Amino acid sequence: MTFRSAPRALATATAALLALTGVTACSNDDSPAGADPQRVDVVAGFYPLQFLAERIGGDAVAVTNLARPGAEPHDLELNPGQVGQISEAELVLFLHGFQPAVDEAVEQQAGDRAFDVATVEPLLDATAGGHDHGHEGEEDEHGHEDEEHADEKHAEEASDGTKDPHVWLDPTRLATIGDKLAERLGTADPDRADEYTQRAATLRTELEQLDTEFTEGLKTCQRREIVVSHTAFGYLAQKYQLEQIGISGLTPEDEPSPQRLAAVAEEAREHQATTIFFETLVSPKVAETIAREVGAQTAVLDPIEGLSAEGDGDYLSVMRTNLQTLRTALSCS
Repeated sequence: MTFRSAPRALATATAALLALTGVTACSNDDSPAGADPQRVDVVAGFYPLQFLAERIGGDAVAVTNLARPGAEPHDLELNPGQVGQISEAELVLFLHGFQPAVDEAVEQQAGDRAFDVATVEPLLDATAGGHDHGHEGEEDEHGHEDEEHADEKHAEEASDGTKDPHVWLDPTRLATIGDKLAERLGTADPDRADEYTQRAATLRTELEQLDTEFTEGLKTCQRREIVVSHTAFGYLAQKYQLEQIGISGLTPEDEPSPQRLAAVAEEAREHQATTIFFETLVSPKVAETIAREVGAQTAVLDPIEGLSAEGDGDYLSVMRTNLQTLRTALSCS
């Protein structure tokens, strides 16, 4: 059954898919997968995977991103057309645990055509790259309260084995995922396997250059703590010896408790933070509140989960903008 069947069959298929996936139907102009027999049809769960597929696939692939520009991809809901794209695609790129609706649809519709990029390298624990609050061994009652309550969310994430999905914020890890993607594309399209391998190697060189720029640019800074709206920067923090202080947890919609807000404000003062970071796809209100509280400014540090609605730049250019923002905020020389 496909989404190109007769109207009655289409209605039946739509109802069945909705029952299977628990997603909400909405009007859409999604094109069916398989429309171009000369190219490999690739469906990507969100922007960084689209970036990899387009750079490595080149003209040999047709890439569809399930998450539209300007939309926060964590809580993506799929419409029937998108479920159809997953069922018909020759390769589906996703990151298990990042988009629950995509995980469910992939499990039911994609079979062995799915490529879970989370399997390429072990993911970090949710609290990796986080800040050691320095209260161990202290008898101060206030310090104990901070550790017991303000970091409750982080403790829960650590205890339940939650992994941080934001692997693409380490350029070298993204390069390794790109190498594996080239192999998968070569399996789907053997005649052009060498082309995919060559393009992945070219992209690896660019990503390693980006890694060098970050390493050098963040080598000597007055501060190494970054106060961020949600803890998306564990890979970046670990790679470049930074420490993230997250206002909320892995999901940006998580509401931080009053205790958490107070603890973050205290730490921002302790480390003389001049900047509280927020994101392009999430409301800056909480970050602005803390910034006012501690006399700091706000700035965008983009986790690159998706591009803005304007679609300016790409992964490489946004990462370089992030680097300049960090260098300014941390007073790097």
